Amino acid sequence: MFNPRNGLYVFIAVVALAIVACQPKEGPVEKAGKAVDNAAQKAGDQIEKAGDKIKDAVDDAKK
Repeated sequence: MFNPRNGLYVFIAVVALAIVACQPKEGPVEKAGKAVDNAAQKAGDQIEKAGDKIKDAVDDAKK
């Protein structure tokens, strides 16, 4: 028996599969952009750590 609800589920599954399958591959510019983002994040983390160490040193010097 055909149930309209089952047809809807099949339609949604087919559309979802089509969307996932049709995603374009990452190009070299997008890969480079992600690499730059990661480098900036790591640099920011290191700067934050350095700032924390400086703050701790100043706090220790005040004691």
